[in-house]
Formats: sequence, C-alpha cells, structure tokens
Amino acid sequence: MAKKRILLKIGSNTLTKETNHISRGKIEDLGIQIAALNDEYEFIIVSSGAIAAAKQFVKLDNQDKDVFVKQALASIGQPHLMRIYNENFKDLGLNTSQCLLSYSDFEKEQTKKNIVNTINVLVKNNYIPIINENDTVATDEIRFGDNDKLAALTAVLLNVDILIIATNTNGIYTKDSIDDEIPETIKLVSDLKTLEKEIGESKSSHGTGGMQSKIEAAGIAKAANIETWIVNGLNDNFILKALKEEISFTKIV
Repeated sequence: MAKKRILLKIGSNTLTKETNHISRGKIEDLGIQIAALNDEYEFIIVSSGAIAAAKQFVKLDNQDKDVFVKQALASIGQPHLMRIYNENFKDLGLNTSQCLLSYSDFEKEQTKKNIVNTINVLVKNNYIPIINENDTVATDEIRFGDNDKLAALTAVLLNVDILIIATNTNGIYTKDSIDDEIPETIKLVSDLKTLEKEIGESKSSHGTGGMQSKIEAAGIAKAANIETWIVNGLNDNFILKALKEEISFTKIV
C-alpha cells in the first residue's frame, strides 16, 4: 500500500523552542516521530533556522536588520543546521539530504520537473529531503514569509497529502477568545476569508511569518486539494498527536 506523503514546515521559532539557539531536543523529537510513522508516511521537511543556527556561533560586524547580513548569517548557519539534523536523525536510522530552492525555481517548467524527480528519488531511497530557501542568493524568506509560501508551493509541486505547518500556537484562535485571553482554536475551516477575519498581525520572535502568511500558504495548498494543518510544534509528539486528533489544531480543507 502506498505511503501517504506529508510535507512538514517547521519555522525558526519552533526549532529554537522560543530560545536563542536551535534545540537539538526538538529536532530529535521530529526524528522520533518520523521514525515511528515510517511504515505509513513519507516525509519532506521545509525547515527554517539557518540564521538562528548562525547566531549561536558568530556575531557579524553590521546591523542584523540589514538583509545582506542576514544572507551572510544564513550562509554560515545552513551547514550547522544540516549537521544538527543529520546527527540527530542518523542516531534514529534516518537519512537526510539538503535541498536549497528559490521562488524563481517554481517559475520554470524544467526546473520544477528537476525538483520533483530529484526529491522523488531521494524519498524512494529512504532519504528525507530537508528544504530551505537559498538565502544566500534570494531574500524572499528573510523578508516575508518564514518559508510558509515555499512550503505550500513545494507541497503542491510534490503532490503531498497533508501540509503540516508547525507554529507556536494551538492553531488559529478566534479573535474574540484572544481578546478574552482564553484562546479557543478554530478546529476545522474551509472558508479562508473567515479565517482572515480572526487573525492579527503578530509575528514570531525569530521567524518572519505571522498567521497571515500561514493562511496564504493554506490557500495555495487548498487550490490543489491539499489539507493544511496548523499545529503547535512546541509540543512533544505534535505530529503523532495531531494524526490521532489528541490535540487541538486548525485543519484547513
């Protein structure tokens, strides 16, 4: 029986567990879950975190807000990020590979075919592709969406079954419940316009994407009949628990 395909997008705020450094424990948690689901699911990961990884090791002589400094940090941090993934996943019997993409890659038919063919070969041979934007030459992720849009475009291209966006909330909350300081998760929704009325403009402490970018990503996936799940990635076993519907999260169908 064919495995279902999940694209997991994990942002900097989740990978750092809202601290100032990449959490090996969180990456190990991801690996444990993927290993547990190996018989039923195949995974592709879109991972931010290169800049956060670099900041553990270096401080560049320039303003962090300068996009070119962030590109330099991404260049320094990406190998460290991949090393952490590789070390933790390898201990669990999982193989990893790196794929760096840019938004322009999705505008060229031949390039899109190359991406699909390469990633399908990797997955078929039990390698987990770990995708990030090529921040050294492109700045869209740095400036805008924390890889949410990149994840959605990749999910559509690879014809996945579920796009899981890991964030630091239990999905999307109703606006009234946030105002009342008792957050209530919107569990199932098909009308994205309804969701847009519920969200604010806040962004995560390390990432560049707020809920707006996640809803836009869900819209891209929805147009291709792909479900998007917005799940609290700070929880241990959040993928396993979401699949069993043991935690509250937002499912966009």
